Amino acid sequence: MTDIALLTEARYLQPDLHDPYQCQIALEEALLAQALRRLGLSVQRLAWDDAQQDWSRVRAAVLRSTWDYVARQQQFEDWLDQVARQTLLVNRYDLLRWNLDKHYLRDLAEQDVAIVPTLFLERGQQVDLSALTQRFGWDDLIIKPAVGAGASGLLRVRPGEHDAAQASLQQSLQQKAMLLQPFMHSVAQQGEISLCVIGGQVTHAVRKTPKPGDFRVQDDHGGSVHPYWAEPEEIRFAEKAVAACAVPPQYARVDMVRDPAGRLRLMELELIEPELFLRFNPLAARLLAAEIAAIF
Repeated sequence: MTDIALLTEARYLQPDLHDPYQCQIALEEALLAQALRRLGLSVQRLAWDDAQQDWSRVRAAVLRSTWDYVARQQQFEDWLDQVARQTLLVNRYDLLRWNLDKHYLRDLAEQDVAIVPTLFLERGQQVDLSALTQRFGWDDLIIKPAVGAGASGLLRVRPGEHDAAQASLQQSLQQKAMLLQPFMHSVAQQGEISLCVIGGQVTHAVRKTPKPGDFRVQDDHGGSVHPYWAEPEEIRFAEKAVAACAVPPQYARVDMVRDPAGRLRLMELELIEPELFLRFNPLAARLLAAEIAAIF
């Protein structure tokens, strides 16, 4: 019996030591594994999709770097349903299922969490993109799928490109729900602020910035990450967003930006497999380990 499985992608089980990104993943998970072992727990890193794994032999499974699930959504959802009957999932199964679909943003908005203004376009819906943008005054837009991560399927539509984007959007809506949002120019100018929340409290933060000429802040799109000292307002905002969840998550990452009026807006509340940037605050790994240990 293994106490804790730290779940990753199969390709990361044996990291390529010549790849700085894979070394970074290994470091982050090693910090957490070390903290868990100091609490007397046995730990293994396992691939989430290992068909030979008996999950009933694992007391709890913690999703960490399972980022390939986006391209295998149905397989991942089926896996979640199956594994949840055999072991504890961290975060909780119901939180993971809720957080898979960005309609969760609407739930948070109903709890008075200020999100980036969002139109939820449902599968099969017929839309007139130009009419919508004129109605809301959104000349510069972001279109993205309701289920996705890491800028997967994200499209920026600049002024004058609405007609060209209409066909692409309508084609996407034949297959899945989509989100329509105004482009937050502060992302390109100042980056995106991410606050890591362990046990309901902010432990540390980073600023993610895009490469010149881009707006995507993710590493795989050339973005970079810098330690950041969060302001009290940002800490309150992040902790309020996490507190709005139906049940408290052990870990979360709150991604936020400022709108044109300077107000904080939630971009994403990441509860499934967020990078927690533990390398910038190794103490947070010990705090997370204590949160995980407390579930038994």
